[in-house]
Amino acid sequence: MKLAARIALIALTLCLLAGCQKTYYSAMEKVGYHKREILVDRVEDARESNQEAKEQFASALDRFKSVVAFDGGELEQKYETLNAEYEASEEAAEDVRSRIESVEDVAEALFEEWQAEIDEYTSAKLRRQSQSQYRATKASYEKLIKAMQSAADKMAPVLAAFKDQVLFLKHNLNAKAIASLEGELASIRADVDVLIKEMEASIAEADAFIATMDTK
Repeated sequence: MKLAARIALIALTLCLLAGCQKTYYSAMEKVGYHKREILVDRVEDARESNQEAKEQFASALDRFKSVVAFDGGELEQKYETLNAEYEASEEAAEDVRSRIESVEDVAEALFEEWQAEIDEYTSAKLRRQSQSQYRATKASYEKLIKAMQSAADKMAPVLAAFKDQVLFLKHNLNAKAIASLEGELASIRADVDVLIKEMEASIAEADAFIATMDTK
């Protein structure tokens, strides 16, 4: 393991134990890894998390459709299948929320530092340029985080609907009960469609933000 990576790993471990992000960012800067780069990396991670969650929710919907279209087989297995998809979706949603929080944390530190350093310029021209870049970057970031949070918010009703179906099947393992769920399918499909569109928008905003950061 390279020295920089080893130091970063030690710093991360210490920060996780102490709950100190400032110490982490400081340690990373000492090995040449600045907040701007950390932000881009975390946005990339959040984008990947959104993509994985999008695929998981689509998979869960397909499973739900297959259960509703029950045409014989082991009922207990149908329940287990749907429950596994619900749990995987819940895990994916939690990962998305966690990634968003990590993006917000480093962004807050970056913009706070950037704003404070603008006042340190002695050149009025460079100060204005930095202020302009700051405003543009922050506006791009705010658009990004709004899209990410909107997609995350849309996960809650879908998860609630999946959970309802799982709980219902758990205590009603019969063909009639499964058939009765068909009426919920259209509503769940609509919610998932909205969620996927929101996630795709979030992914697109992440791509745009990363591209913007790469050109500055």
